[in-house]
Amino acid sequence: MLHSCGGIYPLLPGLIDAGLEIIQPVQTTCKDMEPDRLKREYGRVLCFWGGGSNTRDILGLASPEAVAADVRERVAQFAPGGGFVFQQIHNVMADVPPENIVAMLDAVNT
Repeated sequence: MLHSCGGIYPLLPGLIDAGLEIIQPVQTTCKDMEPDRLKREYGRVLCFWGGGSNTRDILGLASPEAVAADVRERVAQFAPGGGFVFQQIHNVMADVPPENIVAMLDAVNT
């Protein structure tokens, strides 16, 4: 397992060759880290631990409904076939409305 923030897409082939099995977090807001692309190209060899909620642009700023929609879309992208552990992209900051945290967690189970 590797904790590496940012756009690590160009490094993934070498990291996988070195034995990487899990990346955490999955910062899908970074260059080349689109969920569909990651899952399509590396979903058979990597577990994605994170990427489940956009903490930069959605979680702290959007409505609970928009948070839930974002989570459902990301789960639909990462979860098929396994290899996905739900976690938001990165840390939940102190200014995130509690109702958005509830919406995020509720959406995982729908």
